[in-house]
Amino acid sequence: MKIAVIGGTGLIGSRLVEILVARGHEAVPHARSTGVDLLSGKGLPEALTGADVVVNLTKPPAFDETSPAFFRTTMGNLLTAAGAAGAAHAVILSIVGADLVPGLVYYRAKVLQEDMLKAGPVPYSIVRATQFFEFIGTVMSWTSDEHTVRLPATRLQPIAADDVAEAVAGVSAGAPVRGTRDIAGPEVFALGELGRITLAARGDHRAVVTDDRAGMYAAVSGDALVAKDGAAIAKTTYREWLARRTPGGA
Repeated sequence: MKIAVIGGTGLIGSRLVEILVARGHEAVPHARSTGVDLLSGKGLPEALTGADVVVNLTKPPAFDETSPAFFRTTMGNLLTAAGAAGAAHAVILSIVGADLVPGLVYYRAKVLQEDMLKAGPVPYSIVRATQFFEFIGTVMSWTSDEHTVRLPATRLQPIAADDVAEAVAGVSAGAPVRGTRDIAGPEVFALGELGRITLAARGDHRAVVTDDRAGMYAAVSGDALVAKDGAAIAKTTYREWLARRTPGGA
């Protein structure tokens, strides 16, 4: 199949293209760097010409109050172009539990994106993933200084980007789900525990302090971001992933 991957040069997109090509598909990465701008629509009709499947992995420049407008515009442009091109399947990557965290504007924006896809003219699939291992360091940096890292006790079930890309590849190459598939990592952690594991692996001796007002995930309560029954569970553990990325690791 010919699969157009919008956002195909990013963390998940680049991995997805590699997987699909290895499996014999014509997977083409598109991004602003290749002349395709989903926000303005520039280059989009040409990118989707002849595409059987379109995968949308784009994200806004910020996770703030501008994100709903971003998704409203980009999904509108994508659905119009995909419908005109006769694409048979549209896929997006969303977030497990996005609808359970109304206090986060970015999560509300992702739900808006999902709803637009569901109501659109193209048969669809939604893959919802938990937070990526690759972003844990960024999350820690939001509320840290030279002595401490402050993190809420939010429970997460993070997953490796490689495992997310595998899941999106499987869905993209199959028939439209006309629904949602959830994928998560194999372990549940309090965010503070993830912080301590990460610092220890890096030889960083800063203290992790539990602060339920610290950072974006302070708005999350209970197990909203933990996978529910029926989710696909990936095999890669956080400690395995860390060991491959830290000095002296396996």
